Amino acid sequence: MSSLPERVDVVVVGAGTAGAATARFVAQAGLSVLCVERGALAEAGARWINGVALSAFDAAGLSRPTGDEARGHGHAFHFVAGRGPSRVVIDDHEVADVDMGLFVGRVQAAAREAGAVLEGGVEVHGVSGHVVDTSRGRVTTAWVVDASGHGGARLARVPPVDRRDLCVAAQQVRHVRDRGAAEAFFAAHGVPTGDTLCFTALDGGYSILNVRLAHDRLFVLTGSIPAEGHAGGQAIADTFAAEQSWVGDIERAGARAIPLRRPFDRLAHGPVALVGDAGCQVFSAHGSGIAAGLAAARLFAEALAADEGAAGYEHRWHTRYGGLYATYDLFRRFSQSLAPRDIAALIEAGVLEPVGALAALEMRVPLVPPHVAARQAAGLLRVPRLGARVAAMLARAASAHAVYAAHPTDPARLRLWSHAVARATATPVDPG
Repeated sequence: MSSLPERVDVVVVGAGTAGAATARFVAQAGLSVLCVERGALAEAGARWINGVALSAFDAAGLSRPTGDEARGHGHAFHFVAGRGPSRVVIDDHEVADVDMGLFVGRVQAAAREAGAVLEGGVEVHGVSGHVVDTSRGRVTTAWVVDASGHGGARLARVPPVDRRDLCVAAQQVRHVRDRGAAEAFFAAHGVPTGDTLCFTALDGGYSILNVRLAHDRLFVLTGSIPAEGHAGGQAIADTFAAEQSWVGDIERAGARAIPLRRPFDRLAHGPVALVGDAGCQVFSAHGSGIAAGLAAARLFAEALAADEGAAGYEHRWHTRYGGLYATYDLFRRFSQSLAPRDIAALIEAGVLEPVGALAALEMRVPLVPPHVAARQAAGLLRVPRLGARVAAMLARAASAHAVYAAHPTDPARLRLWSHAVARATATPVDPG
């Protein structure tokens, strides 16, 4: 076992997507980097099949997935209210199913090629000033990146995540025992073979079941918030498999808890920067943190290259992405309160429609044509009880965008800014 370097410019804790990407970008900027992982490097980060917007790879300067890493792209999404029949269908999108194990391995290799040192089997016990205490000795550094995920190393004092903001997700790839019966199941739900069928608000609120048939494999993705009284993601997946005789054994699977709240106000704590799930940088409308982790990794490296430090990274993140992520968290909290009949009513009224659903899927601000906006406005009037709540949410979203755009660089003003964020998003003030 090799010894760790005694001194580096940056120590990155966690070698999953966000950590490995941070190591790569920082090394490319010409800084010395040590990236450590508690377990084996080959087991770091997400290991399942994950839907990722292709724009995330472009923004991070990474090539798009190809070969075995790309497990599907271009199939339509059918978002069904509860168990149907009301639905929104997205026929054309830029989201790919990615084998995260292979992708993480690719980013780790790129980090090494850039000059970063990656070491597995290293426990980080804490940070004192600019010294990182590990199971293999102490390392002196200028900056520390906590990319160890939700509930990981916890190298900074952060607010706890409310149980109502914690999604328990699971993904499974299963064999198919009876292809004909599988095709009949999708046909009965009006979904062509190869498309994704998403039961949204399966049991009300934030609970989903995504299934897609590809050749002789079934891809299953689930997520829910158990604090709202729902079964966890793995239980939802297992129950579905048990109810369908054509669903076979598991080929591969993964599960994890995902924080859904808005990103922490404080992403910089002295020399420590929070990147990825450790900073609650998750697109909470559908619980994906891959794109956010890649974007944060690049912003951190850019901030260091510009001699702005961790505080500069925090400012770059909030002014560029804060309003977007806060807006979709407002939408998540709104949708979390809806029953399937409410979602069906919004679909039937034309309020929830493909343009908006596509933007959420691709994690961007919706570009709504005037005729669609007019149809949505008329739809809000047809469902006044829900329409008033949607209008209030949109007003808060506009306020949140303005507040995040005004993120201060003066540390003395950060507390006032946090209070403004809390008011705009109707959430508690982050301590600190």
